[in-house]
Amino acid sequence: MFGIGMQELVIILVIVLVIFGPGKLPDIGSSIGKAIKDFKKSMAEPEEKSGELSEAKKNENKKE
Repeated sequence: MFGIGMQELVIILVIVLVIFGPGKLPDIGSSIGKAIKDFKKSMAEPEEKSGELSEAKKNENKKE
């Protein structure tokens, strides 16, 4: 019902091309790629940091 077909994608691409121009499209693509990469990285970090924090607390308790 809410799927995007080939015609809709072509229309969206043409609109983006008209708005931003052909010179800006590579910049936009790379910035979107970096944003997705950073988002995935930040989603994985809390798990790593929570493990580090629990180890730090354990070490702190051992010192006392």
